[in-house]
Amino acid sequence: MSASVRVPPTAAEPRSIVYSVAMNLRLLLGLALVCAVSASAQLVAPNATGVAMGHIHLTVRDVDASKSFFTLLGGTPVSNGTLEMIEFPGMYVILRQGEPSGGSVGSSVNHFGFLVRSMKDWLPKWQAAGLKIEPTTRATQLYMRSPDDVRIEIIEEPTLATPVAGHHIHFATPDIPATQAWYAKTFGAVPGKRAQFETADLPGINLTFSSINTAPVTTKGRALDHIGFEVRNLQAFLVKLEAAGNKIDQPYRKIPNSSIAVAFFTDPWGTYLELTEGLMPAK
Repeated sequence: MSASVRVPPTAAEPRSIVYSVAMNLRLLLGLALVCAVSASAQLVAPNATGVAMGHIHLTVRDVDASKSFFTLLGGTPVSNGTLEMIEFPGMYVILRQGEPSGGSVGSSVNHFGFLVRSMKDWLPKWQAAGLKIEPTTRATQLYMRSPDDVRIEIIEEPTLATPVAGHHIHFATPDIPATQAWYAKTFGAVPGKRAQFETADLPGINLTFSSINTAPVTTKGRALDHIGFEVRNLQAFLVKLEAAGNKIDQPYRKIPNSSIAVAFFTDPWGTYLELTEGLMPAK
């Protein structure tokens, strides 16, 4: 059953209806090289719990089309061994070919968002490429959809040190206080507020929470399949997770031909989570 997110139509998150624009992939590929951002694109140092933002992992029908889409948003293709990623300041987007069961809306993660320093430097390129952009009411904020219907928010922040950077993950939950408290306890996220929203901050990312009326659908298997957090001393962290009553879905393992170790588990509301150690490629 699909969950319906109640997001008030305020300056932070306006209500809007998606219109469809066919993607001009040829133009997108040409513009992507112009927009790539490589300077200072790396993960943030972890908090006292040893946790920082790592990546968003997407299941996509066409890897090349999605890679071009995120490159046009300002990302830079990089690799760690055989793992290919799109690098943004503060986070990575990882693409895996597959057939997603649905977009992000309706799952426990409604969307994720980026900051840009100047919307006017980016919007004409996105419009020319035919990206799916929701009708906008503010010149400094918009929503768009990826080729596999992942909802993405873009917010202008003139003081941003880089042209683009990762900013937030917006959860849909039937119990905001419990979700906020769980992420604070489990990962050391710092509770707070962003506009009218309850939040929790981790190094490199803001976790934002909105209320839904029904039990959320798990992210696993959808276009936004899971969220990845980078963890220092991952094996020791997993021992603490299990001691706190969390069930590990996939135990600690090393990814061959890379520097990366991973494990998976699911939060109480259905968000599939990957924990990594060593995700960032050597510079």
